[in-house]
Amino acid sequence: MTYLMTFVIALIVAVFATPVSMKLGRRWGAIDYPGGRHVHKTPVPRIGGIAIYAAFWCAALFLGNWDKGVWGLFLGSTIILIVGVIDDIYDIRPLVKLCWQILAAGLLLFFGFSMNQLTLPLIGSIDFTAMGIGWLGLVLAVFWVVGLVNTVNISDGLDGLAAGICFQAALLLCWSAIRINEVTEAHLTLALAGAALGFLVFNFHPARVFMGDSGSMFLGYIIGGISIMGLLKTATVLGLVFPLLVLGMPLTDLTFAIIRRKLRGHSIATADRGHLHHRLLDAGLSQRQAVLLLYAMSGCFGVAAVLGALGSWIWAAAILLADFGLLIMILLRRTTLLTTMSRRQSK
Repeated sequence: MTYLMTFVIALIVAVFATPVSMKLGRRWGAIDYPGGRHVHKTPVPRIGGIAIYAAFWCAALFLGNWDKGVWGLFLGSTIILIVGVIDDIYDIRPLVKLCWQILAAGLLLFFGFSMNQLTLPLIGSIDFTAMGIGWLGLVLAVFWVVGLVNTVNISDGLDGLAAGICFQAALLLCWSAIRINEVTEAHLTLALAGAALGFLVFNFHPARVFMGDSGSMFLGYIIGGISIMGLLKTATVLGLVFPLLVLGMPLTDLTFAIIRRKLRGHSIATADRGHLHHRLLDAGLSQRQAVLLLYAMSGCFGVAAVLGALGSWIWAAAILLADFGLLIMILLRRTTLLTTMSRRQSK
């Protein structure tokens, strides 16, 4: 029942806080205008991350006494939110934003977050501290959190896409936490799920508000931090595999974007219209169709993670291969099948 209360509180706060964030966005000039890479047709407030932040931490208060890890997440995510809000209003340079992301991720190290111990399948236990390279576990922790921050950020390209994917990721992490009796992590993931779902009420197509960098970076930061919290208690790589797989779609998109921009001689921070969701729209799918397809693909990654955790590696591998195959086909512009599907649906 307490788990359900955490979810409901986050959901209700998000539903009431999102309209407030919309008013703040208009007042502060945090507006996303149509044109360029943007696919929306009318100006939309883009500071919804404030509502997600408020919903998540209001629900987290239900935990009662916060431990050291929760305080670390709170302080670090607050930094991330402030940077995101400033970026939504004034547009911070990518390198400056990256430095703040690293600072916020590095703050977690002072609250005990690290990847010093891992237990990998077929390899066994690895203890970087015992090997005299404990610093590597700290570097990996920062790299992991910053990587997830930017992974979620790059997925925020269509109405409801990032919030829906993070909702799935939160539920998957919750299942993992409950399975090994991680009470704090289970509450936090349910708070994240409730906040994302409540925000989706206003963010699903046609969106009346965007989460902006304040929202996407906050979601990535919390997912990254919670997964390391689980890792600290279990010392198994499973805590990292779950978010890695359920975010497999945006991670693949991010990887292709980096390769694509490097081959063209552009900075990896240069925006373009080559992302996965742009390919789907160019193939003839509507925003709603594209988002639902990407939801399904992310869901398949999540199912594969659960099957792997339950020992059904063959089925997990088969789903992953099929999912990655479809992703790569789309990213390589092989969209004939999708165009045919779209035409059939329009008849």
